[in-house]
Amino acid sequence: MRRLAVPAAALAAALALTGCGGSDDAKGEAKGGSAADLSVGSSYMPQPVSADMAAGFLTIVNKGGTKDELTSASSDVAERVTLHSTTGGSMQEAASFAVPAHGRLVFNSGGNHLMFESLKRKPEQGDTITLRLNFAESGPLTVEMPVKSATYNPSTGH
Repeated sequence: MRRLAVPAAALAAALALTGCGGSDDAKGEAKGGSAADLSVGSSYMPQPVSADMAAGFLTIVNKGGTKDELTSASSDVAERVTLHSTTGGSMQEAASFAVPAHGRLVFNSGGNHLMFESLKRKPEQGDTITLRLNFAESGPLTVEMPVKSATYNPSTGH
């Protein structure tokens, strides 16, 4: 009986270790994919006409195989930065926005946008403000956002 005890214990240990192997799913990555790979482009803030509010626009590109979600933003120029969508001419605050795998999230005039609320100072054309974007899965991204003329309308990038 003693001879069977050692092989039985070895078999039990081998079976227990088999369940410890890692897979892409266990690492939070999709099968056959990769983690989100986020970058930001085409960022700008039109010079605000109001002393206490401003809008911000940009494009978030995800070259990775896993989606992510923009959950919040902050800036040294405002007390709060909120996420907004515009549908049918009506603006609504949003809790988050999806950034699809191998896709992009666009913030543009008349659509999704950032609202800089309770400005600490009024940004002027030529200034650059710092913006921090926070995501559900990826680390935060810091963006240097130029302040453009109030009538600036980009021809590309959005």
